[in-house]
Amino acid sequence: MADTLIVGGGTAGCVLAERLSADPAHTVRLLEAGRLWTSRDVMPAELLDAAALPIGPEVEWLWRYEVTLADDPPVPATIVRGKVIGGSGAVNGGYFVRATAADFDAWSRAIGGSDAWSFDAVLPLYCRIERDLDFGEQPWHGDRGPIPVVRGSAPAPVSTAFTEACLASGFAEIPDLNAPDSGEGVGVVPCNCDQGRRIGPAIGYLLPALGRPNLSVAGETLVTRIRFDGTRAVGVEYARDGESGVEWADRVVLCAGAIESATLLLRSGVGDPEQLRSLGIPVVHAAPVGAWLGDHPEVGISYLLDLAQSPTVPLEVVLEVDDVEIRPYAVSFTPGVHRLGVTLMRPRSSGVLRLRSADPAAAPLIDYRYLTAEADRARLRDAVATAGGLLRRMNARPVDPIPRQADLDAWLRANLATSQHLSGTCRMGRENDAAAVVDERCRVLGVTGLSVVDLSVVPVPLGRGPQATTMMIAEKAAAHLSA
Repeated sequence: MADTLIVGGGTAGCVLAERLSADPAHTVRLLEAGRLWTSRDVMPAELLDAAALPIGPEVEWLWRYEVTLADDPPVPATIVRGKVIGGSGAVNGGYFVRATAADFDAWSRAIGGSDAWSFDAVLPLYCRIERDLDFGEQPWHGDRGPIPVVRGSAPAPVSTAFTEACLASGFAEIPDLNAPDSGEGVGVVPCNCDQGRRIGPAIGYLLPALGRPNLSVAGETLVTRIRFDGTRAVGVEYARDGESGVEWADRVVLCAGAIESATLLLRSGVGDPEQLRSLGIPVVHAAPVGAWLGDHPEVGISYLLDLAQSPTVPLEVVLEVDDVEIRPYAVSFTPGVHRLGVTLMRPRSSGVLRLRSADPAAAPLIDYRYLTAEADRARLRDAVATAGGLLRRMNARPVDPIPRQADLDAWLRANLATSQHLSGTCRMGRENDAAAVVDERCRVLGVTGLSVVDLSVVPVPLGRGPQATTMMIAEKAAAHLSA
């Protein structure tokens, strides 16, 4: 029986397993639903190539979910998450930008004014993660962490054209998007890669620790339910190679991501009692699991521009304007066509996640409810206008012409997508907070022996992409769990 049983070997799970097993007296067991490679020498090449996005329909290492982005009428979409050791951090574009001080101010307010998740409290953890190859000597960076962070010095022509258009439009140039006071403007994206290789949480954290006798990892093991003794978590049920079993532990930590951590809680009886009973699930504890789902709505503008392309990370530069991030993707998702993403980073609208069945094989219902708030639609209308001005400066031609602002709402829906940065389904808060699922130490409220450590605990929309922050959450939780 393990001291700590971790469910999910994704971004957070890899970090947590390495940090907790650094204590030789503490036994750690990690269960991952996807494939496990014990050395990067045997990992598929596309998982190592920082210029690749290995998320095509033919690959085996993804969870796939059918979702609804907006209603009236429904806007359907398919999203993917990493189902492999390293999780989504093994298949993403390498974007490694921290959340901002304003995000942590909002986070602190959301948990009742506690400074446990203030920017000053989390900055040392961000530094501990990274080996910044450009700014490592700065006091707000690290120079000896397991994750190399670098900014490209030879951007693709489309990235250069976008940067020049931003500067000509009066936007500032940001040398370091991870600086505490980076502000608004255009900057090169810091990426977790080294010499063209993606260095995610599995390679940076977990693989070097696999030789520890107190750490064991099992791949292709699907956890189906948490076992409780009363309200204390004592283990998990799992399926592997067509057989089922139980793993016991003193403590269970869910690191399965905003979708799977939430669905596992719900299937195990932690959630809305009425919904659980309607599915025949015995209630262990009433909690608002899945009642708030956050993500970053992204409107895609396809455009034509005759520029050479070369292998590179998918996103080399971004423009930050208040709560909007404009992304000139450096790779083509459609041959011959470029894409500009206009992304609302702090939307007012939020979604929900619910079970459709108690069957672990049944995917949950995910309703994003994008564009519900008029403030979101207004902000995106303005942002699309800004993006259109930049495209004109680039002499680019939108494939689907952008209409006048008064006629934009239907166009926004027609071009609506998502950043796939799901968060908040197990929100953090105080014990008397009706919206809270976990406390500020990531412990599930109302039960014992159970924590959630991944992006599902974040109680507010984050103004930047989540990978660096997910690792930071795991670093902070490891300190609590080791205490």
